Amino acid sequence: MDVVALTRRLVDIESISGHEGPVGDFLHQELSRLGYRSEKIAVEAERSNVWASPPESRNPALVFSTHMDTVPPFIPSSEDANRVYGRGACDAKGIIAAQIASAERLRAEGVAVGLLFLVGEERDSLGAKIANQHPSGSKFLVNGEPTENRIATASKGALRVEITAQGKMAHSAYPELGESAIDKLLEALSRLRAMKLPVAEAAGPCTLNIGIIEGGRAPNVIPDAAKAHLLYRLVGPSEKLRRQIVEAVGNLARVDFVLEIPFVRLRTLDGLPTTIAAFTTDIPALSNWGQPLLIGPGSIHVAHTAGEYVEKRQLSEAVDLYSTLAKRLLS
Repeated sequence: MDVVALTRRLVDIESISGHEGPVGDFLHQELSRLGYRSEKIAVEAERSNVWASPPESRNPALVFSTHMDTVPPFIPSSEDANRVYGRGACDAKGIIAAQIASAERLRAEGVAVGLLFLVGEERDSLGAKIANQHPSGSKFLVNGEPTENRIATASKGALRVEITAQGKMAHSAYPELGESAIDKLLEALSRLRAMKLPVAEAAGPCTLNIGIIEGGRAPNVIPDAAKAHLLYRLVGPSEKLRRQIVEAVGNLARVDFVLEIPFVRLRTLDGLPTTIAAFTTDIPALSNWGQPLLIGPGSIHVAHTAGEYVEKRQLSEAVDLYSTLAKRLLS
């Protein structure tokens, strides 16, 4: 199987989160053509996960999995001598191609593995949550994310927080008649930025990103509403951090915790180089699919960028690596 050509075919199918239908259809048809028992598992509207088991085993003990969706904007594929470029090249369509190629190699050697491709990882892991209601009975789940073919010892979690401040509108020439929601929000954010965040051994620090700030009506109006969207990268349980956030903000604004993906420590195998995944994955939502491992080609440092790419060499190495991992785990 030409893993580079398959990567480019996948990249050229736009599949921004919420619009994964066409890439799911393509994978379902391609895996059926290769002889797998392929089925689409409905998630919502035209969005479906794809689950494929080899004809030799309806319930394989090991499953390769990653996600089909990408972040915006759509960027079609291109390549040079060393790299494949485009949206999803490393996150995670090159991984899909490497996992399929590895599964085909393993089939030829008499080793059966399943393939699970999911929607929504970049948004809320909805595809993984639905898949977790329909487990195959597998013992191991090899999840693919761009780790430069290093096996992850842990994956940071995520805590999304919304800070909403309320004020009172007034003419900006008479600020004493109003109450600025933006001033309140800025003070709350200043307090949060000053907080000491936890650090975990071998996982590193918890980090904060203030991703969106919105509010106000016009330069000559005292703002009556303002909101900020924050993301903390977790390195442990969130209960203490949640309390500290609420206490720091106090009565300046309302705090809403809108999404949490927990921090997880992961299994590794002797002899493989390791890394810490500072990003989140579908793994916490796939608890019924077996013991998880996390590894894949490509660098997370170029994922979600205008110049996203995956090294052709790493794609080829990943096919070998996934095959070796499967045989070691199943032995």
